[in-house]
Amino acid sequence: MEFKHYSVMLRETIDALAVKPDGIYVDGTMGGAGHSRQIASRLSGRGRLICIDQDADAIAAGKEKLKDFSDRVTIVRSNYERMRQILEELGIASVNGILLDLGVSSYQLDTPERGFSYMDEEALLDMRMDCRNPRTARDIVNEYSERELFRMIRNYGEDRFAKNIAKNIVLARQEKTIETVGELNEVIRRSVPRKIQVTGGHPAKRTYQAIRIELNRELDVLRDHIDEMIDLLADGGRFAVISFHSLEDRIVKNAFQTAEDPCICPPEFPVCVCGRKSKGRVITRKPILPGEEELAENHRSRSAKLRVFERRVVREEE
Repeated sequence: MEFKHYSVMLRETIDALAVKPDGIYVDGTMGGAGHSRQIASRLSGRGRLICIDQDADAIAAGKEKLKDFSDRVTIVRSNYERMRQILEELGIASVNGILLDLGVSSYQLDTPERGFSYMDEEALLDMRMDCRNPRTARDIVNEYSERELFRMIRNYGEDRFAKNIAKNIVLARQEKTIETVGELNEVIRRSVPRKIQVTGGHPAKRTYQAIRIELNRELDVLRDHIDEMIDLLADGGRFAVISFHSLEDRIVKNAFQTAEDPCICPPEFPVCVCGRKSKGRVITRKPILPGEEELAENHRSRSAKLRVFERRVVREEE
């Protein structure tokens, strides 16, 4: 299956990055390479783009789609949590722009054997973004305790029926190991009131989101490394992040706001004494959202939000 992925808010994202022809940029989640190709096309021979992705299929597709720009593109199979180390290995101290397009790709959702979607009931539960990971969604479903399942579904799926779903998963796997999408779907259907299923969309959607986030450590990686990525930006460099659910967006929003205004002094203090310096400014006071044309073309973009931060290195004399 060809690696196809709709690049959400492509024009808005590229515009937000304000690409300099001789700049250095990082696409930390290359995916289908749509954003990467647009960045690379704006670079001169002196510019450079480092593309990172942990999915082997994305790496193969990216190499093909970016082959016309091989003189300025470096592709690395890894998680963006290693961005600093990757740049150090390449001899790069700072960059002019970073892009993260978070979440799961259309290709991953639409490829049954990847086990991401609740729509392919014959598929095995997998959900690994990096197939080198020895643990799969099946392991989480069958090995987590009821308390761990409840915590995961409640926190990452924000599902009000998390307790019931966790309880029924544990009961079902006592009879038989839960291995397929259809088997897990059946457990979830028994856990959610029928009237909710009629009006609230597919009952498994939130649980699958929770398992995927847990398995791939999506929120932990973002939360633990977003400040580090801000620090990788050169003066005037921009950081663009596309998120697809409230948990991701909240992390990005709070990190950007804190980077702009890190002062922790009590409000009654006349001057700042904590010594924390601003790292720049938030470009997007409100997130940029997909336009009507894009929403009509790609329904999966409806939850997308783009936030942008611009680095400003404060000099001592300032």
